[in-house]
Amino acid sequence: MDNEEFSLPRSRAANERLHALVPGGAHTYAKGDDQYPENLAPVISHGRGAHVWDVDGNRYIEYGSGLRSVSLGHAHPRVLEAVRHELDRGSNFVRPSFIEVEAAERFLATVPTAEMVKFAKNGSDVTTAAVRLARAVTGRPRVAICGDQPFFSVDDWFIGTTPMSAGIPAATNELTVAFPYGDLAATEELLTRYRDEVACLILEPAGHTEPPLGYLAGLRELADRHGCVLIFDEMITGFRWSEAGAQGLYGVVPDLSTFGKALGNGFAVSALAGRRELMERGGLRHSGERVFLLSTTHGGETHSLAAAMAVQTTYVEEGVTARLHALGERLAAGVREAAAGMGVGGHVVVRGRASNLVFATLDENRQPSQEYRTLFLRQLLAGGVLAPSFVVSSALDDADIDRTVDVVAQACAVYRKALDAGDPTPWLAGRPVKPVFRRLA
Repeated sequence: MDNEEFSLPRSRAANERLHALVPGGAHTYAKGDDQYPENLAPVISHGRGAHVWDVDGNRYIEYGSGLRSVSLGHAHPRVLEAVRHELDRGSNFVRPSFIEVEAAERFLATVPTAEMVKFAKNGSDVTTAAVRLARAVTGRPRVAICGDQPFFSVDDWFIGTTPMSAGIPAATNELTVAFPYGDLAATEELLTRYRDEVACLILEPAGHTEPPLGYLAGLRELADRHGCVLIFDEMITGFRWSEAGAQGLYGVVPDLSTFGKALGNGFAVSALAGRRELMERGGLRHSGERVFLLSTTHGGETHSLAAAMAVQTTYVEEGVTARLHALGERLAAGVREAAAGMGVGGHVVVRGRASNLVFATLDENRQPSQEYRTLFLRQLLAGGVLAPSFVVSSALDDADIDRTVDVVAQACAVYRKALDAGDPTPWLAGRPVKPVFRRLA
């Protein structure tokens, strides 16, 4: 594709139709066309493996598939076989189906640090259920979130803390407090300041950096000493860090944890898991006040649970987590070498665990830049690489990685020209991409 002539007329028309019908033009803000260069937001026709095709007929090597959910690649045969087996048998009944027993047993065998599990559809369903359960068990009102991490839920207790807080009462916002990742002293100070008020600490156990030595164990000790519930949000770390999540890898057991994304390989399924003593408070076999934990019409949808079981089997039997790490290591090394070779090694920066890579685009002063991100994304798209991040799927092969690195090298050559000119504007061809969380549209 010639970058100068690269255009997406059908995608552009489809985006216009979407905006006329769907607020934001997408059902997830992170998929919005404001996240892409102007008029270069592909609308997808279909995908197979690590590749997707847009409605204009272009094929891309895809990263960050389904916001990290499609970690085995699109239309994965083992997952589709499991789903097809259920489709003719009905999807939802007036009572639990037997697959709900099997899916729970499979999940708890895969994540043995948990004792009970309840399935839902979205990550927000289960993180909010975890928070409610923590408040019910402790009788405390406040939620302590890790303030350095970008997203926990669409619900009021979290969204009120973001720049997109319209519609959330101030009284709700006041009940959520924040602690910094990796800083046990600051967290202890917070728990002391709000003594006997904090119901839970909720965080992603790992992010773009590894947990400092002893940090997660220290949080576990703090939560125990201050009588609050420790919740690990494993939406991203689940499966990508290990089949048993970050808790399985680092050996620190939370009271509650939440899974989603990779669990269904694109099918809608999430999970709240944790200690029996807490989880049973949302059940029928206790003498205390009942907790309305999770009640979802589609939580037991048979084909999504079948997909989840197939995903877990595939991860364990095929060593998928190790493959994700190997692919990510090859990609990170290639991108770093390409960036350095073009003289932008300090400006196009790859970060994160190999199975969950992101990239930063820095300006002349080594500051994060949406303008340079726009330039970089334009070049990648024109080269047939769709990469809001460098998060790999196991469907990629070495040829895909090598092709990606070649395209990155070409993009870095243009990046160098813009740095030398001191202004990326001539290479943007429109407004820069925008951050997801911002107060004004």
